[in-house]
Amino acid sequence: MTRNARRAAAAFSVLVGALACSTAQAQTQAFPNRPVKILAGFPPGGGTDVTARLLGVKLSEMWGQQIIVENRPGASGTIAADLVTKAPADGYTLLMGLPNSNVVASYVFPKLSYDPAKDFAPVSLVSQVSLVLTLYPGVQANDVKSFVALSKKQQLRYASSGNGSVQHLSTEQFKAVTGADLLHIPYKGSGQAVVDLMAGQVDLNFDTMPTVLSYIKAQRLKAIAVGALKRTVQLPEVPTVAETLPGFEAINWYGLYAPAGTPKDIVAKLNTDVNTALKSADLREKIINTGGEPQGGTAEEFAAYNRAEMVKWGRIIKEGKMKFD
Repeated sequence: MTRNARRAAAAFSVLVGALACSTAQAQTQAFPNRPVKILAGFPPGGGTDVTARLLGVKLSEMWGQQIIVENRPGASGTIAADLVTKAPADGYTLLMGLPNSNVVASYVFPKLSYDPAKDFAPVSLVSQVSLVLTLYPGVQANDVKSFVALSKKQQLRYASSGNGSVQHLSTEQFKAVTGADLLHIPYKGSGQAVVDLMAGQVDLNFDTMPTVLSYIKAQRLKAIAVGALKRTVQLPEVPTVAETLPGFEAINWYGLYAPAGTPKDIVAKLNTDVNTALKSADLREKIINTGGEPQGGTAEEFAAYNRAEMVKWGRIIKEGKMKFD
């Protein structure tokens, strides 16, 4: 190749690179230019659904685009997660994920169709929520000590949002620590589980605060303890489990994910806009009022948090010798 030919080839490469960069920037600046879908792996009424809708409303205001929250319940949130991994990696199909689908699924489902560690691009942690140990009002216990004592006299039935869910694992952890005799009744999501709890079809659940807070305040459910290490601003009169069982913690979280391979510029824009939304006074107030604690942070921080959660729950499952049907 002659010197002139080499120079021409080099100039062409620079031009192609510049055009590619320009195209990527233009795509990022235009994003989103059509409706965005957020999948929630549980029916309406649960914490995942509530969080997705609150964030979706704010992002819709910011973007001037419709945000569609699509409920795809089943298998502890993994059906929705699987659908997102198969969606185009363009930022227009997102997942409101949680430990069930994005951390513990790999321990619970041996034939899981996706890899939680590789098949998602973490965007941002959205909120953390305390679990609440909540009873059917007719259950004759008002604190952790009397509840454990009652469960040793008669088996009590507990609901969860699915096999391998944080609600399930946290209650099994509670059983292991206390020796409580509790029978697991799994549901496809928290919504129906809470309906059956209020009807007395089950005796208790250990569910997220956004799911049960309004029913507790309406005295349709009885809260005897929260899973956070400190008492919550939403239920300051309710003691922590840790006040009776030092060190015991049961919290859940929600985070936004895109499919793996989504352009970094799109992930960065999503992260920036989610953080902007979470700093707004109205969204923060709504999340807090439903029982959550707004989070945020960089995509890299959220990815590191995911890795730490995998280590934590893997240890809990192994040490508790938990088995899944």
